[in-house]
Amino acid sequence: MSSFLYRLGRFAVGSARWVMAGWLALLILAGASAGLLGGHLQQDLSIPGTESQRGLDTLDHRFPLLAGTSAQVLFVAPEGEQVADHRAEVRRVLDRVEGVEHVARVVDPFAPGSEYLLSEDGHQAFAQVLLDEGLDELDGGTLGDLEEAVEVSSSSPLAVHLGGQVYTPTKVTLSATEGLGVVIAMVVLAMTFASVLAAGLPILTALVGVGTTMLGLLAVAAFTTVNSTTPTLALMIGLAVGIDYALFIVFRHRTQLATGMAVDESIARSVATAGSAVIFAGTTVIIALCGLVVVGIPGITVMGFAAAAGVAVAVAVALTLVPAILAVAGERLRPRPGSRAARHGAVAGSGVATGHSMGARWVRAVTRLPVITVVLTTAVLLVLALPARDLDLGLPDRGSDAPGSTSRVTYDLISDAYGPGWNSPLLVTVDIIQTTDPVGVVEDLAADLARLDGVAAVPLATPNPQGDLGVIQVVPETGQTDAATADLVREIRDRSTSLEERYGVTDLEVTGQTAVTIDVSERLSGALLPFGLVVVGLSLLLLMIVFRSIAVPVKATLGYVLSVAASFGAVAAVFEWGWFSDALGVSKVGPVISFLPIILMGVLFGLAMDYEVFLVSRMHEDFVHSSGHGGDARGAVVSGFTASARVVAAAAIIMFGVFAAFRPAR
Repeated sequence: MSSFLYRLGRFAVGSARWVMAGWLALLILAGASAGLLGGHLQQDLSIPGTESQRGLDTLDHRFPLLAGTSAQVLFVAPEGEQVADHRAEVRRVLDRVEGVEHVARVVDPFAPGSEYLLSEDGHQAFAQVLLDEGLDELDGGTLGDLEEAVEVSSSSPLAVHLGGQVYTPTKVTLSATEGLGVVIAMVVLAMTFASVLAAGLPILTALVGVGTTMLGLLAVAAFTTVNSTTPTLALMIGLAVGIDYALFIVFRHRTQLATGMAVDESIARSVATAGSAVIFAGTTVIIALCGLVVVGIPGITVMGFAAAAGVAVAVAVALTLVPAILAVAGERLRPRPGSRAARHGAVAGSGVATGHSMGARWVRAVTRLPVITVVLTTAVLLVLALPARDLDLGLPDRGSDAPGSTSRVTYDLISDAYGPGWNSPLLVTVDIIQTTDPVGVVEDLAADLARLDGVAAVPLATPNPQGDLGVIQVVPETGQTDAATADLVREIRDRSTSLEERYGVTDLEVTGQTAVTIDVSERLSGALLPFGLVVVGLSLLLLMIVFRSIAVPVKATLGYVLSVAASFGAVAAVFEWGWFSDALGVSKVGPVISFLPIILMGVLFGLAMDYEVFLVSRMHEDFVHSSGHGGDARGAVVSGFTASARVVAAAAIIMFGVFAAFRPAR
């Protein structure tokens, strides 16, 4: 591998301008393909193989009115008044709502049979709005028209609020905030290299890599479904690893230049040494991201493949474009004699455990009594992991939106006046084609379901217009993220066989947005163990091949497991226990999104192996090649760490900065 990479580095140096022109041509080609093919991003919310998905498909074909998105319009009367006193104004608002494009039906709270839409004290009333578009098809224009329709004059005593599924985000938008990650990276690189030119090079090459990946995704979207959220993960990971991988090679090149090595030879050796670490580190990240396929959810599979493609492009850029630009920069990257960069480079490039840097002092301290270091580190990580036992997973509803937002205000008002379950109703579908009394069977079945523990109301029970499908709306007593709601879904499903036999019906299924979120959470929870086994097993094999050792891969895996446990503990402490939640902008303490564990495991595994490979490969290199301690394992650990600690710490800070910049500003 090293000899091949050395020749690749030599080729990049000798054909630097051709290599740079090739990447520019590839970037232009990707952009032209994206523009000409007209690919666009979609939102794939399907979960093949789940009961809720089968129910949604059934509704889509046999009762499309209930398969679309829904909204809620809540009317609140002034203090001391009844909402019924304002029926005329309520009607005027609903007339405007009915005129909005894609609104299929509006259930008037004052219509006969809709008394359940009035609160017990008569102070509130809410109207159900059914749209003929699914959540993944809904555009921002429809939501804007609905918000305009519910506006009332400032002189009106009636308060009107809009909420419901229409506020469910189906895509992640990018803003200038994400650029802060690049700024942080630039500052860290400038401090690491003490050179603006050297600091800017990893940023430039990383942007070329993510630009090629993003445009390629748009081109691919013309032929297959690419989630609208996919570019966010691909961009975040591609940018972070793109900067890190270029950093590893540029840092090695600068340290070798500081020892007096010729530019061309230094570039080739940097690609042969640091490039080897980049290949194996990138491969582990790609394995982890591709391992998301075991979840069995198309949207997550696409996200994993797209992010893995971004990492592959970042590796290719680091091994070809980076050395080409280094060759063009030539002597301008050589540290000035006597400068701080020259001193650091000389120490890092010497392969001898000398120097008084923080890294040198740290490694000597932790290796003086290694057993105690291992025990203390393990104990600290286990303590940090303790809150993980309280980690509760689920998909958030509008109750997790920012306090004061339109959707959150409506959600809270409905929860207080009617109960949290009214924000997360379930739909039960049943095939009634074999019965001779479709209306009576559906009503009797609804009455049976209403008697179940945990059911607050059954406001809707009706056959479809063809009379072959019954639909029953079940309102639970608890909200979407409450474990009791999931228990109710499971109880209805457990009773489905007996209910089918009792009423002579078939295919009784629980569906709706709430059931979908519950099924997604259970699918993700069930995939954690298979995902971990696949990813860890393949990466263990890869590390054994790289280091020809069993101890190093096992140690790396144990370190990863402890890191994951500590990360889960930190998440639980913030989101479940509420520690530092206000400072971190957490709007509501409660269940954590169920996507988190598997995404965190995949990304953290890749990054942990990145730094593991880079550090240990340098230690291994010193152990094999350095004559200063020939065969001295402890000396190789100290010298390898001293040479690599600075760049690994910089890479980790850059990764943290880039990821933190992608935090949604809500």
